[in-house]
Amino acid sequence: MVNLFCFFLSGRYTRRGLALVQPDPGVLRKAQRGDERAFTLIVRAYEQPVFNYVLRLVGDRSLAEDLTQEIFLRVFQGLPGFSLRSRFTTWLFQVTKNRVLDELRALERRPRSVLTLDDIPPLEVVDQPFERTETIDAVWRAIESLNVDLKMALLLRDVVGLAYTEIADALEITLATVKWRIYKAREEVQGTLARDGIEVVIDTRRAETETRPPR
Repeated sequence: MVNLFCFFLSGRYTRRGLALVQPDPGVLRKAQRGDERAFTLIVRAYEQPVFNYVLRLVGDRSLAEDLTQEIFLRVFQGLPGFSLRSRFTTWLFQVTKNRVLDELRALERRPRSVLTLDDIPPLEVVDQPFERTETIDAVWRAIESLNVDLKMALLLRDVVGLAYTEIADALEITLATVKWRIYKAREEVQGTLARDGIEVVIDTRRAETETRPPR
């Protein structure tokens, strides 16, 4: 029996480099006018978070790379109509969600490759780092088993680091639905790990306050 403190169940994981900041307004304005150098700065800032998110959703590195390129092409094409009063990161992941869902629908009748440890960028965990390869693999298998709606919400919160309101806007759902999906995703992952004989220690008060849907 392995005793873990899971980052996706408690929220206690390092967010260094994960919590996304908004692009400089000046750079964004230049990119809207077609300035390729300005847009390159935006791509460099957000390409890795988008790729990591897409990879965990589609389960294939080559496909994730192609989709990431397509997503930023759509962003470039859509920038002239983007309102600077909106949050860029929310819009970016809305574009990402739409493209990924299109691809997943196309892949429904075709087998997908399964994520391996080599595919998954490492995540730093506070307090009790994962010491066993089997445990890390079990964690990601549990996440992989979630349906796409739960997985999208969980990853946007616990991997990308978006706020709940940003996730609601990005996924075009209500805030209450976001909280329910994240709560349900964490609950299902916990159950899957328990069936694998992995005991999960949860900061119950924080997890429930953060995500439990209203009664």
